[in-house]
Amino acid sequence: MAFDACMMRAVLSEFASQFPEAKIEKVLQPQNDEIDLVVHHGRTSRRLVLNVGPNAPRLQLSDIAKENPLKAPMFCMLLRKYFLGARIVGVEQLGFDRIAVFNVACYDEMGFPTEKKIICEIMGKYANLIVTDAEYKILTAMKIIDFAASTVRQVLPGMKYQIPAKPDKLSPLEIDESAFFEKLSAFPQERTVEKFITTTYSGIATQIAHEITSRATGSIDVPVLNVDRDRLFSTFREWQELLINERYHPTVALDESGKPIDYSYMDITYLGDGVTVKHYESLSELFDAYFAEKDRLEKIHQRGRDLVTLLNNATSRTERKLAIQREALIESERGEEHRRKGDLIIGNIYTLKRGMTSFSAIDYYDERCPEVTVELDSRLSPADNAQRYYKLYNKAKVAKEVLTKQVAIWEAELVYLESVKAFLSNAETEDDLAEIRDELYRSGYSSKMKGYRPPKQIKARPMRFTTSGGYELLVGRNNVQNDHLTFKVAEKHDIWFHTKDIPGSHVIMVTGGAEPSERDYTEAVAVAAYYSKATQDLVAVDYTAVKNVKKPQGAKPGFVIYKTNYTAYVKPMSGEEISGG
Repeated sequence: MAFDACMMRAVLSEFASQFPEAKIEKVLQPQNDEIDLVVHHGRTSRRLVLNVGPNAPRLQLSDIAKENPLKAPMFCMLLRKYFLGARIVGVEQLGFDRIAVFNVACYDEMGFPTEKKIICEIMGKYANLIVTDAEYKILTAMKIIDFAASTVRQVLPGMKYQIPAKPDKLSPLEIDESAFFEKLSAFPQERTVEKFITTTYSGIATQIAHEITSRATGSIDVPVLNVDRDRLFSTFREWQELLINERYHPTVALDESGKPIDYSYMDITYLGDGVTVKHYESLSELFDAYFAEKDRLEKIHQRGRDLVTLLNNATSRTERKLAIQREALIESERGEEHRRKGDLIIGNIYTLKRGMTSFSAIDYYDERCPEVTVELDSRLSPADNAQRYYKLYNKAKVAKEVLTKQVAIWEAELVYLESVKAFLSNAETEDDLAEIRDELYRSGYSSKMKGYRPPKQIKARPMRFTTSGGYELLVGRNNVQNDHLTFKVAEKHDIWFHTKDIPGSHVIMVTGGAEPSERDYTEAVAVAAYYSKATQDLVAVDYTAVKNVKKPQGAKPGFVIYKTNYTAYVKPMSGEEISGG
């Protein structure tokens, strides 16, 4: 869910209860848009994370240490100057908005006690971190906003801090039954209940409105006209009381593969079947669980952006070459036409003379025997004109053979690049990136990888899962691992799985010579479908004994041919699901 004003209230309540008058021991800036304050109270030290980035803006307590740059950015140095050794003596939420104000008791340059404020605005792409004095005069900000950037609201040192303008809405902290029904009656009846809640009350994320609507009506898109109004108010009041009394239930929703897809300070039920929920003791535990994996993958993908650029450029270049060669191949199909014109000249040579530019003749090669016109070069004799057409025929014939091979080569290259893209999108560790980078280097893209030096050793390992029947599944993380598993690790009687005509992992089921059950086959097929680029609900997966899989000489990593295979259609399923089930 979005970090709304209700979540801000919950987080500030947790912080205030755990860290009254917290001492700031360290100021860190692990990312350009995040400040971590290491705060201490009693015997406890934790990180107060102030993230104002566009992707995951939030405020939270955390126990996760992060890697920091060798040289602290200027904004971080300023915060250290102001706040190292200072104490947070109060925290408040401005106007029930996504704005937190930390009142900090510190010392000025002369050593006299003073007060400053750290204002954290969690507003999506407009999020910001602002430092002011006790009178709200801006001292500095993570994002300086001048008149060129915004004519509505500026954030500049020396200016007075102003709360962002907000629409006139009711506060969800005030239970007013008459106002609720009055607003509900005046609201357009064809619009949904979710829109009524978010339009009428401030600080409520769409997901929370969905949850309230679902509990009151059983659906998330019910129009106001069809709702039981008393039941809706009763459900809405229960949510208000949860908020007012701070009876939070930190919850994360997980999809079928176990990946987190939503989080909330209350139970999540509106997502329906196929979704499981996990509860946490505190919001800080929730955020650490939800964002730690997300931040790690984002970091991996950032470090792999050079590979994304390389692959996109290589794909565009390959597609252009392929288009040109396909066009030339179509042109080479005219070779037969040239031969027929040469034959027509020979067949009618007795009627032709030098200097003629064309002649008409019956084309007996065509069942309809149409009359066609054959162009001639007036400078050549009829015999030389015939030879000219035969030469064009022979040239087209050779070109067709060469172009057919070239088109096949570039089509295979395009398939290879798509497979690398698929593996790159699923990379989870630095070792995964290193192995993909090394694969591209050895596959002929070294000239596009300036400064790259192949590592002596890469520690990436294939994924391993176990079927219900106890058979081990080995899943390649990239094309190099695919080849290694299929031709170095697997025995000839093991079973090989791969999506049909779709890039993906080679999956090896280690059988030890035994015959797996139908369920084991189904699970292995489902895993092969999951670890591929397939997006449809039912995926075609080929499988056969490893001994039937061969690698053509000179083929790209991951490319194989096989025979006597079977094909199954299955719903994709992750390795964690089959190992856990």
